[in-house]
Amino acid sequence: MRRLLNCNKLMRRLLLAFLLLTGIATALELPATDGKTYDPAAVGDKKAVALFFVSPFCSTTKSFMKEINQITADYGDRVVFHLIHSDPEITLEVAMEHAILSEVKTTVLLDKEQALAKQLKAKITPEAIILSPQAETLYQGRINDLYLGPTKRQRAATTKDLRDALDAILSGKPGPTPQHEAQGCKISEVSR
Repeated sequence: MRRLLNCNKLMRRLLLAFLLLTGIATALELPATDGKTYDPAAVGDKKAVALFFVSPFCSTTKSFMKEINQITADYGDRVVFHLIHSDPEITLEVAMEHAILSEVKTTVLLDKEQALAKQLKAKITPEAIILSPQAETLYQGRINDLYLGPTKRQRAATTKDLRDALDAILSGKPGPTPQHEAQGCKISEVSR
């Protein structure tokens, strides 16, 4: 009997893994710094979800935190925002300290198993992903062109890629193309 129960558990895990990999199932609960758990793809009564994959150890992320906070403030009435830490080494305390020092005003989620990063193919911090209410990826890429390469920083951004994508999506249009890749630090384990 025990062997049969273990087999059923294994089959359920394999089925869930298959569904997640094929995009059929997207429900995922992640712990947050506020002590609750959240489905990062849940839009509630908003029009979309915007996810920021960040790292407190990435200097590029630090360069973008002011703009991330401003985008969250500017669009928060229409879009759900989450900051995602997908580094298995980041503890709750480190994520909380980063949120305090960066004056983060949105939910901070821990993706220590990197399930969300792998599901969405997030590889860089900072990287922005916008999801539809059906959890379809509408935009994936850079926030703006402050960085033209991993170490090639401009004095100031000349584009507003993420804001343009949010404006288009919120007005019922598709996200802009092309979508430029984010520049920054690789998410360990996922980028390999």
